[in-house]
Amino acid sequence: MRLSVSRRLSYGAVACTLLIAACSPDLATGPATRHSVSASVRNPIVFVHGWMSTSAAFTTMVSRFKADGWTDAEILSFTYNSSQSNAVTAQLIKTKVDSILAVTGATKVDIITHSMGTLSARHYVKYLGGDGKVDALVALGGTNHGTITASFCAQTSCVEMRYLSRFVNSLNSGDESWGTPRYATWWTSCDEVIYPQNSAVIAGAVNTKTACMKHSQLKENATVYAQVKAMVAQQ
Repeated sequence: MRLSVSRRLSYGAVACTLLIAACSPDLATGPATRHSVSASVRNPIVFVHGWMSTSAAFTTMVSRFKADGWTDAEILSFTYNSSQSNAVTAQLIKTKVDSILAVTGATKVDIITHSMGTLSARHYVKYLGGDGKVDALVALGGTNHGTITASFCAQTSCVEMRYLSRFVNSLNSGDESWGTPRYATWWTSCDEVIYPQNSAVIAGAVNTKTACMKHSQLKENATVYAQVKAMVAQQ
């Protein structure tokens, strides 16, 4: 079952307002305004890093969410073997989601991904029962249609995230924003890892083009954080 038109328009209005700020390089690096979010209107968050990275990649974003009211129990960031198939990592995401739901008593999570992490998260939603357990799926510089830069790596995960690979084509077949989650992407025309840069876009998602910044800055930038928080805070 897809989102109602009114709900999509409601979030779209928020995203468009925030995008005005994102288009300014000065505002894009400014401090985020802190507003705590009531526990009654927030989901626990699972963070999924990208290739050749660790859970430490989300240190800045995690600290911001905690400053804005999320507790330790409501945040789960983990390190996985990024050379393995994204389908294997998706199984791990399934375990992590079930774990944090059990601990918090929540019925759904939000998943925030960076780079290759979006492939594993989307595989979980589409093929491993994640639909119905994920409210929002965020992709920061996601390899949603693959990237040409992955052609220089022969690891299983790299082969899967090559531009228009069999793996990404399977994820994108039928409906790119598959199932009931709310999908949102953030991408930059200055991304040096995702090429072509608009490969990060998901059809049917709320796709936000940011100010010019590097691939890793998407998870560090204060304006992007404010936009992501506004998106996940909606239920």
